[in-house]
Amino acid sequence: MLVSKLLKVPFYYLYLKRLRKEAKGWKIPKHVGIIMDGNRRYARYKGVDDISIGHRKGAEKLEEVLSWCMEVGIKVVTVWSFSLDNFRRPPEEVAALFQLFEEKIKELKDNSTLNKKKVRVKFIGEVEKLPPKLQDEIAFVEERTGGHDNFFLNIAIAYGGREEVVEACKRFILEKAKKNLSPVEIANTLTAEALSKFMYTSDLPEPDLIIRTSGEVRLSGFLLWQSVYSEFYFCDTYWPEFREIDFLRALRDFDKRQRRFGR
Repeated sequence: MLVSKLLKVPFYYLYLKRLRKEAKGWKIPKHVGIIMDGNRRYARYKGVDDISIGHRKGAEKLEEVLSWCMEVGIKVVTVWSFSLDNFRRPPEEVAALFQLFEEKIKELKDNSTLNKKKVRVKFIGEVEKLPPKLQDEIAFVEERTGGHDNFFLNIAIAYGGREEVVEACKRFILEKAKKNLSPVEIANTLTAEALSKFMYTSDLPEPDLIIRTSGEVRLSGFLLWQSVYSEFYFCDTYWPEFREIDFLRALRDFDKRQRRFGR
């Protein structure tokens, strides 16, 4: 088994080198969304009792994947770290996740790459449902990186796609109500274009490509509104084991797609 693995290593790097070279000629998506799925299954697969180890490995993988995105010139990345449904997980797992989030967000404060690459970090979702201390850390990082405009990282936390649409509708109605419009007048001004301005990522291009790991073939509501014309790529690999080869294969697949945008 060990000999077999050692024999595969040179072939892996030769293949990786070839993909990197080919990638220079591919059309690269402006905005990539990532559903980072499989942390818990990865931990079980590795025979680890502590599920939080899988989540920690997943957080470390995100840092690596973001570096790959910047290397190929992807300007916007949106990742789903914690859904509203995840609040229903065992309390000890949720608490461990919040502790991990707080730790990783604190690391972002003095992250040299964020400053050097001018990465703006934004957290999208019902942040107000998170622990106060975690909310404070989020606000600090958003403020510190708010002036950056070279790369954009959106972290979906306490996020649900349906809830985002509902929240956008509420904000649209409240804004129109300030102008003393009647319900009928408000309804008449409601269009897809008007509502889009109230989505979490309204100031950014919609995702060209959405990647989901772990073999699940569904979006689960991720960027429900924004993904109408997105291309999808589903990868069997658990998120903590997501390799640069997997990433480049997704980009190669995107390059081969003929996008029609409903036409």
